[in-house]
Amino acid sequence: QVQLVESGGGLVQAGGSLRLSCAASGPTFSSYPMGWFRQAPGEEREFVAGVSWNGGTTHYADSVKGRFTISRNNAKNTAYLLMNSLKPEDTAVYYCAAPGPPYELTTTPNAYKYWGHGTQVTVSS
Repeated sequence: QVQLVESGGGLVQAGGSLRLSCAASGPTFSSYPMGWFRQAPGEEREFVAGVSWNGGTTHYADSVKGRFTISRNNAKNTAYLLMNSLKPEDTAVYYCAAPGPPYELTTTPNAYKYWGHGTQVTVSS
């Protein structure tokens, strides 16, 4: 069983930065990719960024490309999302997630089996 806990959300002005962290339990963190998703009120959950098991491959939504950076530290069982140049439209609850078998790096929420409870990010204009 994998448990995920996000932290690092908060209120920031437009143009500011935040770094989200996702702490994972269990000894197999380094064996699967990780994803970050977000959900704004009244909207569907959407893919933000993903990273392969070893950090060698990353994938971003077009809306955050060039502003957000996903990374991971397998020794610390933690994934990160560094968010720069934040915009009001980035306001949402951000979730980290881990996929189930076959443990592929994908943008599809349904492929992710384990989810954290989310952390709120609010960007003021």
